[in-house]
Amino acid sequence: MSQRTLHTLFKPTSVAIIGASNRPKRAGNVLMKNLLSGGFSGPIMPVTPKYEAVLGVLAYPNIESLPLKPDLAIVCTAARSVPAIIETLAQFGCKVAIVMASGLADEFTDDGVSLLSLTQQHAQRYGMRILGPNSLGMILPNLGLNASLAHTAALPGKIAFVSQSAAICTTVLDWANNKGIGFSSFISLGDANDINFDELLDYLGRDSKTDAILLYIDSVNEKRHFLSAARAASRNKPILVIKSGRSIEGTGAAKLHTGGLTGNDAVYEAAFRRAGMLRVNDLIELFAAVETLAHSRPLQGERLGIISNGGGPAVLALDELMLGGGKLQPLSSEIYQRLNQLLPKSWSGQNPVDIGGDSDYSRYAKALEIMMDSDDLDAILVLHSPSALGESVEIAEAIATTIANHPNRHKINVLTNWSGEDSAYEARKHFSKSGIPTYRTPEGAVGAFMHMVEYRRNQKLLQEVPQSIPVNIPADSHTARSKLQQAIANGKTLLETHESRGILEAYGLNTVDTWFATDAEQAVDFAKQAGYPIALKVQSPDIHHKSDVHGVMLNLTSDGEVKQAANAMIERVISLNPDAKIEGLIVQKMALTAGAQEIRVAVANDPVFGPAILLGEGGSEWEPTKDAVVALPPLNMTLARYMVIQALKTQKIRDRRLPRGLNMNALCVMLTQISHLIIDCPEIATLDLNPVLCAGEEITLLDVNIGLNPEPSDNASRLAISPYPKELEETALLKNGKQVMLRPILPEDEPKHLAFDNSLSDEDRYKRYFGVRSKMTHEEMAVLTQIDYAREMAFIATEIGDDGEETTLGAIRASIDPDNTEAEFAMAVRSNFQGQGLGKLLLEKLVRYYKNNDTLVLTGFTMFENRNMASLAKRLGFTVTFDMEERLIHMHMDLKAQ
Repeated sequence: MSQRTLHTLFKPTSVAIIGASNRPKRAGNVLMKNLLSGGFSGPIMPVTPKYEAVLGVLAYPNIESLPLKPDLAIVCTAARSVPAIIETLAQFGCKVAIVMASGLADEFTDDGVSLLSLTQQHAQRYGMRILGPNSLGMILPNLGLNASLAHTAALPGKIAFVSQSAAICTTVLDWANNKGIGFSSFISLGDANDINFDELLDYLGRDSKTDAILLYIDSVNEKRHFLSAARAASRNKPILVIKSGRSIEGTGAAKLHTGGLTGNDAVYEAAFRRAGMLRVNDLIELFAAVETLAHSRPLQGERLGIISNGGGPAVLALDELMLGGGKLQPLSSEIYQRLNQLLPKSWSGQNPVDIGGDSDYSRYAKALEIMMDSDDLDAILVLHSPSALGESVEIAEAIATTIANHPNRHKINVLTNWSGEDSAYEARKHFSKSGIPTYRTPEGAVGAFMHMVEYRRNQKLLQEVPQSIPVNIPADSHTARSKLQQAIANGKTLLETHESRGILEAYGLNTVDTWFATDAEQAVDFAKQAGYPIALKVQSPDIHHKSDVHGVMLNLTSDGEVKQAANAMIERVISLNPDAKIEGLIVQKMALTAGAQEIRVAVANDPVFGPAILLGEGGSEWEPTKDAVVALPPLNMTLARYMVIQALKTQKIRDRRLPRGLNMNALCVMLTQISHLIIDCPEIATLDLNPVLCAGEEITLLDVNIGLNPEPSDNASRLAISPYPKELEETALLKNGKQVMLRPILPEDEPKHLAFDNSLSDEDRYKRYFGVRSKMTHEEMAVLTQIDYAREMAFIATEIGDDGEETTLGAIRASIDPDNTEAEFAMAVRSNFQGQGLGKLLLEKLVRYYKNNDTLVLTGFTMFENRNMASLAKRLGFTVTFDMEERLIHMHMDLKAQ
């Protein structure tokens, strides 16, 4: 995926319009009008054999007659002519084309090849990229480029909008122009058969002209690339996404719209959250979010103050805030005293601050000034309802002036709600022109504020240091995998509790004692062995739910009860289905359920994002979108904790306050164990643990079903998020005989990595950071330790001390460009371990990794003072050059030539 080609898309110097037309309402005519009216400074070259000129611009009869190679071509012709046009453009040297036509996938050549496939083949052969097909086009206001079929142009601004829907594009554009909100880029992806969300996110995440990104998504195809790009971009700027297909019917409609894969909406929600994006549910929320992004700064905290000239709107705002999980900040005594001197005696005396229905512009301005003086607030919401005083616009002007002149204007976000229509419209327009976010209702304003809060919380979650899992996960999965592979070889498609105990217990998951009996007599023998009371279950591949045939009997306390229950269950199955196959009977030791709580955990295989972990309450039937919270593996303790909190917050599970009920730490351990199991064992297609008995710190899996995947795939294609690459761990010996572990870095390494960084001498820090460098902050360290293994790598060297504690001795890291062309590395080693061969071990490991990753080039820079680093690189095969002007040493290795 070439970011270099995208530079041409976003910075074209010349444009060709294939199929330009003088006929009104034709796509080629609308395109020409938009291009000519946008102010684009480069050549605009219409291509058509029908006219000598189009809208007064000299036309060219064919592509070959163009006087220069266009950076961007816009194809406005019918679908049937697109493949040939793309082939000619690509041969001519054009690198990017926008295809407007739809239906390419539904039309075929005489040889049965779809026009879409043929178009893609021609483009790929010559390294050409395509936006579309079925694209509305794109608008780059800063270049004056309106290469779209939109009914209006976009204003320049700092927000990028990318959409799979042309109708959503025009709707958002119309609304934004009315509000005076501008865009850095406005892009219609169409069917996204080539250029897709991930590449655009990579570009826009680095684009200095873009402060925020909005996405409208019908479907995602490249799950891992999408999440990696979104995660990288969201570290630097907010990404808001609106996703269609929240209902089953809507999902089907979305598939018809773009032809993409359909996935479960709850899994999409989990993916967005995991990548640090913020989802909005509808266009109203989207518009509110755009308003906020266009005119606000990132929140420094969540403490909100509210000013209102009426009690009702203030209460509505407060309700929305509290129901949304927000925080209302109490007034400090100083602010209370100052407001008390300003406001009438009837004022509310608390936050929300009701300043009275007779408030004029002066009272509003002074109250806001007092609130902005407070160090206890991060945001202020100013509400106004129509008043007999009729000073709506005057109050708005006073508010805008107060904000502009206040020294805390860059620290405190101010949002406004002017309710009403006739009397409030001009005031809201004034706020928009002044760059102050404004909303039509109190609820809308608070909802927009909570978007900012949710984004801040998502970013903080991504930076939390996870607790190390307090159990031993197996060093390898050979035992579990061999059992699964043997079951598949035997033609099994489903493993139940008695068949999966060894697999689950290898990962620290507790199951009840279970036996498999072939008949009633053997069931009695196993029941005696287990000790009463026991549970008895019939085993038949022809039964979907045992409860349908009363195939589960609990609390059996004697041999006679077991024998009678066994025979009765077998008879019921046969009576309902004479051809049913009875495999046997499952005997389980009854778990102690008094004071415990039952929940349900499952792993489903989503067609878009692959394995997803579900958490909810027990039951034979559930719909994940409604009954469970969802998370994507891999999980650590922090992500598992967030999952449990979400389940409690949304009441997908209820804390029933039982004596031996839910224990947060125990639940998180179990979820993390399941995540390890799913990552290590691709033979597992689905997993259903129902019920799971939570008894404080003791969690027991009572009933287990493992669905098997007869053709397991590797994790690169199966998992949406790259897991920790355990296979890259290795041990090595230093010159002094010490054994060290070389392994990829983990989020849990942050405290030890900070200690390592702080242990570097002043000289080593100077060499590592090319100058004097203060100590790392938590936020900076989180970026270094919570890496995306799909697009960056950091290896650390550690040793276990006499006290059993692990210490970091050295680290090397490299990030790679999205094209997998070049990785740039940096390295540091503890001062007291230099000269022991540790740097050589780390650099050799990194070289091997990027060779295996098919990266083309590995580079690095170091200072003139760090000649040892340069000598090491030269011994390992790097080309070393010296930049005398910058006083830097450049190290370069062509990995394909090694």
